[in-house]
Amino acid sequence: MRIGSTLVIGALAVTALTSCAADQMAQASQSSSSEPQSLASLDGTLNGAGASSQGSAQESWIAAFQTAHQDVTINYDPTGSGAGRKSFAAGGTAFAGSDSALSDTELAGGFASCAPDSQAIDLPVYIAPIAVIFNLQGVTELNLDAATIASIFTGEITQWNDPAVVSLNPGQALPALPITAVHRSDDSGTTKNFAEYLYANAPTQWTAEPSDAFPFKAGEGAQSTSGVVDTVKNGVGTIGYADASKAGSLSVAKIKVGDEFVAYSAEAAAAIVDASPMAEGREPGDIAINLDRSSTAAGVYPIVLVSYLIACQVYADPAQAALVKNYLSYVASPEGQAQAAEFAGSAPISAALQAQVQEAIDSIR
Repeated sequence: MRIGSTLVIGALAVTALTSCAADQMAQASQSSSSEPQSLASLDGTLNGAGASSQGSAQESWIAAFQTAHQDVTINYDPTGSGAGRKSFAAGGTAFAGSDSALSDTELAGGFASCAPDSQAIDLPVYIAPIAVIFNLQGVTELNLDAATIASIFTGEITQWNDPAVVSLNPGQALPALPITAVHRSDDSGTTKNFAEYLYANAPTQWTAEPSDAFPFKAGEGAQSTSGVVDTVKNGVGTIGYADASKAGSLSVAKIKVGDEFVAYSAEAAAAIVDASPMAEGREPGDIAINLDRSSTAAGVYPIVLVSYLIACQVYADPAQAALVKNYLSYVASPEGQAQAAEFAGSAPISAALQAQVQEAIDSIR
């Protein structure tokens, strides 16, 4: 699915950004003796798939990059993180989007598009809060803590007027209405990030170790981010979790952090990423972040996804390496991050992280 073409009408709005990005990438290309072709003559087709959370950002990145490089076609299919990683490993795509970094098992499994003995690398390029969305007639504000959210999604709390919910929302008239908790039915990095928050903060209620698959039989499943949002929007007494940029007109709960209830924001999402350590034991250029989900620091929002672009460090096809390297350089650049912030509501990665990511992209051959 070539979603980039859907934003042609918005190309003029991003001309300034793309021109700046093109100049920046052209300078990088001229200084790199390993680049198989100059940026001016960059052409070909680049296919990617994966995280639906990146959908809006990918649309804006693709539109901007293709506007600057008329002979390049980029396709991104938002099939979900798990499907994207599998497709990349099988050689069906040149890069993948994923809301979780590759596991040790996946890294050891090999990647068909990569040169023999080459590893894949994870590049954190998209930071976004995960919103707890709900649709409850007459209620537009809702406070929740980790234990209550976990109990709702595991099926322990089934009514909106349950004492645990009422106690967090004094003065709210919560109806005696069944709760329908909507989760992802497909393997999803959003699910894993959501589960990591609950496992860290409410282990008594959320007993399953985090994974891409939703671990409980309670509630209702829906395919992809858009499926969860649509199911919550069209239901009665529904609640779900989704990338905040997709929440639209739905109401969003505030989350308890320390003694305060915090609304999501791009700034609060970025704050917890910068306060979290890098994963240990990764190969050079493979960047994974261990988010501190239990932080009670002021100004942080703990239900956050860090979405990655996954690429080969060395490609079997040098032409694909050139396309991937230049496209990912734009995505990670300040211009690309500003583009995603404007069109997808994400939080730009910090200057320090951007420099680290660009160094890893520069290693791609």
